[in-house]
Formats: sequence, structure tokens, C-alpha cells
Amino acid sequence: MSSRPHPAVARVRLAVREFLDGEAASHLESGEVCVAVSGGADSLALAEATAYAGRHRGLSVRALVVDHRLQAGSAEVAETAAKAALSLGADSAEVLTVEVSGSGGPEAAARRARYGALLSVDPALVLLGHTLDDQAETVLLGLGRGSGARSMAGMRALDPPWGRPLLAVPRSITQAACAALDVRPWQDPHNADPRFTRVRLRAEVLPLLEDVLSGGVAGALVRTAAQLREDTEALDTLADELLVRSRVPERADQLDVTTLAAAPAAIRRRTFRRWLTDNGVRDLSDGHLRAIDALVHSWHGQGGVWLPGNLEAKRAHGRLCLTSPDGFPGSITRGD
Repeated sequence: MSSRPHPAVARVRLAVREFLDGEAASHLESGEVCVAVSGGADSLALAEATAYAGRHRGLSVRALVVDHRLQAGSAEVAETAAKAALSLGADSAEVLTVEVSGSGGPEAAARRARYGALLSVDPALVLLGHTLDDQAETVLLGLGRGSGARSMAGMRALDPPWGRPLLAVPRSITQAACAALDVRPWQDPHNADPRFTRVRLRAEVLPLLEDVLSGGVAGALVRTAAQLREDTEALDTLADELLVRSRVPERADQLDVTTLAAAPAAIRRRTFRRWLTDNGVRDLSDGHLRAIDALVHSWHGQGGVWLPGNLEAKRAHGRLCLTSPDGFPGSITRGD
């Protein structure tokens, strides 16, 4: 009998090995790597491949299972997932129980709770089982929402502490790997619930696109995401350089308009995003950034732009500045 692993198992293992040996290598100095395990095919295949890599690299593999408590029997499902991870070679497994609440709908609230729980163990690196199909769905969501290149660039393979080794591996491969390993994945009923946008993308939109465009759509979307990510990273580098040049000395809340005006609009808007997030502004939209840009390239004495957090970006004395009713540091209230 051949000792070679099934081709699907081998492919998942190769993806994990290349990831750990490549860009993730510098995040393994603690000798431990965590794997988020839901009990589904993607995370179980990932757990087995990580445990296999860990044995050959002297890494301790810690499985983390999040119980969202959104369904009856969720505690049993979580314990079963933890036991499955151990049976696949993980050195340890633990269940993290969370309370799902907050704005943005059930998907967003569950995601926040899950990521918060994973971060609570203070990991150096947590591997997530996102596949090529998940990446394609993410790109389609960004395209449909008009969120711009940053959103359509999809998920990064390494975004510390998160690692996604399987972004080039189709879901069909992780399912085949589990079958070859004689592991029965859990089928989350939420993954078949058409109330969720991602479910309809997966079950209706992508199959239709594959049919109309004669296949290969998911792979094409992932390649597009990779190209957009490279472009975005290059533009972000230029924007960081512009931020340094335009920042008023010792005034982190102010930028020089003349310096900004000489740059292309796409780089300016990225500069505004970094400037504002550095100053604690969150939930910025494309509309916010374009309105701020008008203070630079279409200045006619207009008022400022109100931003989340009750802050205002305005132009005064040849500078962009942030003001607030509460007295944001360095506020300027008079116009040019």
C-alpha cells in the first residue's frame, strides 16, 4: 500500500507548508501556532495540515474553537470540533464561548465576537480556513457594494495575527481532504440560510456566473484581487510618503494644502484615510474622502466635512485640520 497522502490532503499540506516557510516564518518565534477550528471542512483540513507541518518543524499547534451560542446544541458542536482537531494531530484544543451582540446584523456581530475571542488568547499567529471560494465571494461583495479597490483586493494571506494559507485552495479540495482523512465535517445550517448575503452569492450568483462565463470565474476573481492588492500596496506607499511631506511639523492633526494639491487625487484620498485613521477616525466612506479632497482641489470657501466621531475636517490658513466641539487638539476655526 502506498504511503503517499491523498492528492487533496497533499495539496492542503503543501499550501500550509509554503505559507509557514514563507511570509509567516517570522511570526513563529514563540514555537506555537494557533488554528481557528469551526468543525467545517476548511478548518479541519487546515488543522490536519498545520499539525503535520508542526510535527516536522517543532511547532506546537493549538486549536481554538469559538462557540457563538447562536444555535441549539452549539456547545456539543464546539466540543466535537475540538476533539476532531486533537484527532487530526493538534497538540491542544480549547473552546472559547462568546456572546454575540451589537450592530451590523448577525453576520457582522458574530464575526466581531469570534475575532475578539481569538485575540483574547494573545496569539502570535492564528490560521484561518478561508479558501479560494471565500476570496472570490469577498471580491464580489466588494464589487457589488462599490467599495473600491481596497475592498475588492480581498483578504490578505498574512495580516498579523491572522494567517490564511488556503486562499489559493478551492473548497472542493478541503472537502476531498476531509473525506480522504475519514473525517466528517460539521455542516453549519447558517451556510445554507438564504437570509445571509454570502450564502446567496455561494449558492446562486457564483454558479450562475460560472455557467454564463464557461467556468473559471472564482479563480479569475482571486487573480483580480491579487492584482488590485499589489496596486493598492504601491499606492499606499506613495500615500504614506505624501503624508510625511504634507504633515505640518508638530501638528499631527494638520496637513499642508499646497503639498497635497501637487499629488494625484487617488494618492491624496489614501493620504486622507491614513491621516484620519491615525487620529482615531473610523468608518470612513468614499464620500467622506472625496468631500475632503474637494477642500484641496475645488476650494471656494466651503464649510468643512463632518466625520464619524463628531469631528470636522476643514480648511484654514492653507491647511487641512481636524476640529471638534470638544476641542480637538490644534483646532482652527477660521477659514482662509
